Amino acid sequence: MRIYGVTSGKGGVGKTNISANLGIALAKKGKRVVIFDADIGLANLDVILGTKAQFTLQHVVAGQKSLGDVLTPGPGGIQFIAGGSGVESLINLAGPKAEALIAELNELERVCDVLIFDTGAGIDENVMTFLTAADEILLVATPDPASLTDGYATAKAVLNRKRDASIKIIMNMVDDDQQAKLVFTRLSSISQQFLGNPLKFGGHVRNDPKALAYIRQRKPYYLADPNLHASRDLDRVAAALLGASLQLKKESLGDRLRGMFGGLRKAA
Repeated sequence: MRIYGVTSGKGGVGKTNISANLGIALAKKGKRVVIFDADIGLANLDVILGTKAQFTLQHVVAGQKSLGDVLTPGPGGIQFIAGGSGVESLINLAGPKAEALIAELNELERVCDVLIFDTGAGIDENVMTFLTAADEILLVATPDPASLTDGYATAKAVLNRKRDASIKIIMNMVDDDQQAKLVFTRLSSISQQFLGNPLKFGGHVRNDPKALAYIRQRKPYYLADPNLHASRDLDRVAAALLGASLQLKKESLGDRLRGMFGGLRKAA
């Protein structure tokens, strides 16, 4: 199972739209995809997908449902786990409840080929936990200077915690390939100079008014019109991800996230 952590330095750069449409693109290529809404502050994956989740992670934390019960069928053949306040509640789990959830997290490996963590923006502890648990981080940025500054700060926080982290930049809302690579090169050069780590180019998604119209209608644009510039761009991003070799971590998913649980962290 490949695990990707999708994040951004600031809000408003289209991170969750990238997570949703990229997941659908990967599913269209024959992969079993689960998207995990790991955004504490703004858990809105179900809104972006246009699919209301009957149960969320909060039901799992409360002991009312299993993780399998809250897996919700989404558009394009994906499944997703709605987050809400359930993500924040994870830090209060301890003892048998935490261990039971860890066991359930490990079961995800049986039902999916690709797991996408749609994390919150910024560098708080929970975001970092999900990102360092991923095999690869997809950092969404735009040409906006604030996005680049905050994106660099996120990359720095990740690399300070995990020196060998693989970080790919997905340039969103760009005019064309030339602008995307120009801005990426600038960001990667700064990372190389000050952090000693060059970043990787994960692809770009062009500014597309038609895609924006579908987003406002709560329709994943990759499904609504596969021929949009944005849809074709994301198709290339998905193909490149699947075509690239990726060193998968040996630890189980549950063990990677074990440090998130407050009680277990204190006991460690």
